[in-house]
Amino acid sequence: MPRTAKARAGARPRSGRTQGRNDSAPNDTVNDEIALDALAGHAGYAVRRFQIWIFQDFIRTLSAVDIRPTQYSVMTVIGANPGLSQMAVAKRLGIERARLVHLLDSLEHRGLVSRIKSATDRRSHALHLTARGKTALAQFRQLAAEHERHVADKIGNENRERLLQILSAFT
Repeated sequence: MPRTAKARAGARPRSGRTQGRNDSAPNDTVNDEIALDALAGHAGYAVRRFQIWIFQDFIRTLSAVDIRPTQYSVMTVIGANPGLSQMAVAKRLGIERARLVHLLDSLEHRGLVSRIKSATDRRSHALHLTARGKTALAQFRQLAAEHERHVADKIGNENRERLLQILSAFT
């Protein structure tokens, strides 16, 4: 079999998994046989693929507690900054305000977050973790640490640390 453009571009071959494999289909394609061409050299493409892997692992690792990456982020920021407004959380995490409202509704319904009318601005709410939310966040953090160990297992601890350093320019 001839080398693919992906291999010629210096991209690392991935496992021989098939994507969307249907054993009755005559044209089954193994991922490694599909050339990425210039994508193999695009940082954005690699970061997006890594992000997909990261989210899948995070969701799988925290599936027992039914918490998603954005929910974890919101709870972590609220826990570290009790009393922040919804707008401040949305801005800091880069979440659309409407999406944050829906997310907070879900966390509030689960008894993890409370919204208290601001004493200084009647139009805004101060966000706080409930006692249940604080306990849950401690459990979420333990599971998130397990997820971070998976990342280190995948790319190596030194590379993980270097990646965090590189990406700190965007946080």
